[in-house]
Amino acid sequence: MIRLATIEQIRAIEEAADADGYSYADMMDNAGRAAADRAAIILKDIEKPRVTVLVGAGNNGGDGLVAGLYIAQDNPDATVRFYLLSERDDEYVKTVEAAGLSIAKSEDDSDKRVLRNMVASSDLVIDALFGIGVRLPIKGEAEKILRNVNREINARRNAKPEKTIINPADGQQIPSAPSIYVLAIDCPSGMDCDTGETDSNIIPADETITFIAAKPGLLRFPATGVTGKLTIADIGISEKLDAVKTVTDSVVDREWVKDKLPGRGNNGHKGTYGRALVVAGSVNYIGAPALAAEAAYRSGAGLVTVASASPVIMALAGQLREVTWIMLSHDMGVIAEGATQAVFKEINKMKSLLIGPGFGTEKTTGEFIEALLKAPQESAKKPGKRKLGFGIGQIDDDDGDEKEAIRIPPLVIDADGLNLLAEIDNWWELLPENTIITPHPGEMARLCDIETKEVQSNRWQLAREKAKEWSVILVLKGAYTVIASPKGNFAVLPFDVDTLATAGTGDILAGLIVGLLAQGVEAYDAAIIAGYVHGLAGQILSETSNSRSVIAGDVLKAIPEALNRIEG
Repeated sequence: MIRLATIEQIRAIEEAADADGYSYADMMDNAGRAAADRAAIILKDIEKPRVTVLVGAGNNGGDGLVAGLYIAQDNPDATVRFYLLSERDDEYVKTVEAAGLSIAKSEDDSDKRVLRNMVASSDLVIDALFGIGVRLPIKGEAEKILRNVNREINARRNAKPEKTIINPADGQQIPSAPSIYVLAIDCPSGMDCDTGETDSNIIPADETITFIAAKPGLLRFPATGVTGKLTIADIGISEKLDAVKTVTDSVVDREWVKDKLPGRGNNGHKGTYGRALVVAGSVNYIGAPALAAEAAYRSGAGLVTVASASPVIMALAGQLREVTWIMLSHDMGVIAEGATQAVFKEINKMKSLLIGPGFGTEKTTGEFIEALLKAPQESAKKPGKRKLGFGIGQIDDDDGDEKEAIRIPPLVIDADGLNLLAEIDNWWELLPENTIITPHPGEMARLCDIETKEVQSNRWQLAREKAKEWSVILVLKGAYTVIASPKGNFAVLPFDVDTLATAGTGDILAGLIVGLLAQGVEAYDAAIIAGYVHGLAGQILSETSNSRSVIAGDVLKAIPEALNRIEG
């Protein structure tokens, strides 16, 4: 995985590297080289590119100077200009001057006309004004630079050529407006790299290249909305440094997911890849168990069983040919408290269990969940009686004959299962070890008994704290979904696509998780892998479809392609 490091951690790493003999100058040179390499890719189709580098006073500005020098060195046809926030007396400026490259200084450009002309005539603007050390809000000369840069970028991007009358059937015939691309070094100038707070004059980037590790602010709103495509570049700092090893938070990447996906063998069979039980659905939410069950199959599970009310099964049986069924007792089409016994009869065959999608919030279904989770404690109070539930125990029939011991399968609770759980006092005390819960912000608010806006304003810290307090693996869904474990592990998924903002996609995520659990994947890893596959499926759809038209069924269909991209 890619490390996710705070400003304090980044500074500690840089200090440790410098003390170990890898100097700040070495770091700056490698950072500039990495930025220049990205610029070369951006400019590859432009014959004589024009580049403006905005240079700040600190190390970030040094990275920009190095990047501009490398661009000019690598491409003699490129015109590279530098605009300095303030006077710099260092070797990089001297090298720029010796190379005969153009340098303008803010102090000599009182009305910022030179700056505006440089930006207006550029194909690429490299933003190297401020890095991780910026303090908001930005004032003075720097504020003027940001405001004028934005003015010219917006003018270029909003330029509209004359329209021609077209036949809608022929597609778009209007030529594109002149374009300009912004590459931010480390972060867009005007953002707090820890909190994601932004200055009102921040320069929005089309792409950001950052170094050593991802910074939290790059994956938090509102800053993530102006970060653009994010690249994390390795600049050669040793992984053996203690300061590096202390960074335990991560952003999930494809290589990690590929390595953790469960193996497949030509001699495998359905029993090899596990049996998942999906307890879901009600007469008002018939589709939820179908989406979850198919997703479990798409993850590679060998056999998926759906337990639901008979009206739900009757509606779905003709559509889901691969699923097996358990009919549960119900009350007007919703799962009733008495359904626990039918579940217990089959539980020992299962490698994993999902409860909650499409449950509804009727009282009797809440009583079903409570009975399901309390059974081990109740049986412990009454030795010799029927021992039901997910603890290790046994079932005695009415004649006193001993039945097979009940074991706990890896458990996922989703959707209305969480809303009903929130109605139970101290509900977290009833959950088996390594239970995975998958709330969206509204469900998380109900579990925490707070407002949704409080969840959204404090997503990462809240997920970390509650995973530990409740002793669960917590998947807090949304843009940049976070996964936290009670052991302190914390990972962020690199997806913020609106293709997943539609009913039923949460059921698919839960189904992917339970399918991976059935194949023997550890709970924390299963939550991350499923989240990544799910997010990548959404990303694929954002590339190939109009996001307005995407429905949950499209996400299911995109899962095979997501797996192809991961394993390819």
